[in-house]
Amino acid sequence: MARISLEPRRTPLNRLMQWVVRRRYKADLQPVLAMGHHRGVSVAYSVLELQVERWKALPRRLGDLAVMASAVRIGCSWCVDYGTWSSWSHGMDRAKIEAVPDWRSSDLFAEDERLVMEYAEAMSADPPAVTDELTGALRRHLDERQLVELTMMVAVENLRSRFNAAAGLTGQGFKDRCDVPENAS
Repeated sequence: MARISLEPRRTPLNRLMQWVVRRRYKADLQPVLAMGHHRGVSVAYSVLELQVERWKALPRRLGDLAVMASAVRIGCSWCVDYGTWSSWSHGMDRAKIEAVPDWRSSDLFAEDERLVMEYAEAMSADPPAVTDELTGALRRHLDERQLVELTMMVAVENLRSRFNAAAGLTGQGFKDRCDVPENAS
């Protein structure tokens, strides 16, 4: 059960945000509803997410794996649910997505993918556990721009996951959409 009400006041901004979210995701997003109680937070967070979508230096598969590994490490069930759907909609194989929690024992991942997930977990630890050796290994696969983007993507997922987990948000059934063709009613 959500610890923050998912029924914010019906202000013009909240109505607009809900309209945009429903058109895009075919559902209300619980984090957007929870943040709707604070105009400044809603606006700032929306602008941040719109900018994150514009980052294109890092291959999408690596970004998706980093986000999922971070969400799993933090324990945000809402983020894992949404991230499963998001990764799948970007073309990632469902078996690979579902293997993220146990990536170390899976043979589905390439070296760069393993390093990215290790980095995401290390960044998401408390305190962060990123080492010079891990960063050096990543540099064999990523340039400076990509490393900055990866680092910020994991930091943003930490923001999302920690807010959603603290707010008591749980999955909304996004995972269930993965096996339904996009044009199905």
